[in-house]
Amino acid sequence: MELMSTSGEPARAERLAERMARDGAACVWCGREFGRLVRPTTDHLVPRVKGGPSWLENEVAACGRCNRARGHRGAADWADECERLGWPVDRARLAGTLRELSAAIEARGGQRRARAQIASQLRRL
Repeated sequence: MELMSTSGEPARAERLAERMARDGAACVWCGREFGRLVRPTTDHLVPRVKGGPSWLENEVAACGRCNRARGHRGAADWADECERLGWPVDRARLAGTLRELSAAIEARGGQRRARAQIASQLRRL
């Protein structure tokens, strides 16, 4: 039985499981494999405070450390910081997820604030 959130999207745990099945079991930012010591979290590429929806298309699996440290920074800014630290950021996965989000917004409508963020981040990735 799949749990649904009030928005009609699958619940957070289900969305995280779907992301990991699609993208693999490693943090998109630092590349650490998820396991007992490295717990996966749902990270919104376009932060909710910047208009990003809690949709599967806006989420990637990230370790808790990266998710907390990133805060509300844009995906390109945080990717630059991670690479400065020597971490293997998966920019192709980030760009693909942003394009997927853009297509979902086009199909569903709305999300005006997120559209500008997506375009800006795609240019910089």
